[in-house]
Amino acid sequence: MRAYSASGEEALRAHHLLKDWAGEGLLTEAQYQRMEQETVCEFRRTNIFLRLVLFLFTLLIVAAAVALFFVVVVPNSVRQNSGILLLVFAVVCYGAAEAAVSQARLYRYGIEEALALCSIGFLCAGMWGAFFGNGILDSRTSNRAESLVPAAGAIASLWIWRRFGLPYAFLAAMIFAVWLTVYWTSSSSAQHVIVAAFYAAALVSIVAIRPRHRMTYLNQEYSIAEALLWLGIYVAINLQLSSFTQHGDWRSNAPIIGEFPIPFYWATFVLIWCLPPVVLARGLQQKDRLVIAVGAIAAVLTLATNKLYLGWQRHTWDPMLLGVLLTGIALLVRRRLDAAPDGVLRGFTAQRLSGNDKRWLNAGSSVFGVAAPQVIAASPQPDSPLFGGGDSGGGGATSDF
Repeated sequence: MRAYSASGEEALRAHHLLKDWAGEGLLTEAQYQRMEQETVCEFRRTNIFLRLVLFLFTLLIVAAAVALFFVVVVPNSVRQNSGILLLVFAVVCYGAAEAAVSQARLYRYGIEEALALCSIGFLCAGMWGAFFGNGILDSRTSNRAESLVPAAGAIASLWIWRRFGLPYAFLAAMIFAVWLTVYWTSSSSAQHVIVAAFYAAALVSIVAIRPRHRMTYLNQEYSIAEALLWLGIYVAINLQLSSFTQHGDWRSNAPIIGEFPIPFYWATFVLIWCLPPVVLARGLQQKDRLVIAVGAIAAVLTLATNKLYLGWQRHTWDPMLLGVLLTGIALLVRRRLDAAPDGVLRGFTAQRLSGNDKRWLNAGSSVFGVAAPQVIAASPQPDSPLFGGGDSGGGGATSDF
């Protein structure tokens, strides 16, 4: 099922662990050099910045090549024929991604990732153009038949996730699932329930499969998938979040209770208060940082949308009070952990044990610096003469004299 060998991915995981341990001083240089020889893998890798550049350039090259083909080779093709050609390009892109992995041994290199995602995009666009673009199907059945496009996209995304281990392919499958419900029903309540049911079914499957890979390289992938599913379930049942994504405005104090059945509305209100503790308990039980983070995010979102649900008057100091509350909770947790023997309480500690935290902070600082350079860099000051000049010179002359 996997495009990469299990031994190679295990060696890569061990290599990352060795770098962490050596960076924290847990291994001497001699120990690191000796153990590093046992973690050599055949994959070709690159850093995150070059990976992003190669990803974007590959997307541009593929898009330009396909556009050039349509302009030069089939300039007058009808939409149905264009859809068929896009399906062919989907197969070509997927084959190129497989070749890049099997022949060039690329691993998280950007090129094979872009090719795999292009295959999904061409598949959906090709199916739409070939089967639905010219109204081939009867109008009474076309609406449900069109749901085959997001269904195919979801299946292809899950295959890419399972085959290449790309976390964002799993996120794409979740987005396709949301798109799928639009064709099945026009009821907003039913759409929320169906999406939450999809995610819950997938979550049950992940929870059942994950213990088999607890100590393998697949555990991290299942951890990301589980965290995304928990977050997806929460977003699906929090009606205020969906209202914000539709209207993009939280300034109104009027509740959206009129848009949904009253029992359904208040049932989701109860669920958004019950779900964060469940997610946090699951994360603490598994000692999974991603799931714990999702539980914390869900708790913050519940506090932030509580007044919106109830239709209470909101004030400009509400975010400040929320910040004070979160700061107080963080200080209490930190104090409780520091008071435990050796600063460890049931396997949890406030001390940094891995260099991953430092790298994430450095990466976040770099992204923030690129996104908001004017916040970090001081505004340039205009040059001024040494003595600043004056309004008039001696004997009534001007300063320019």
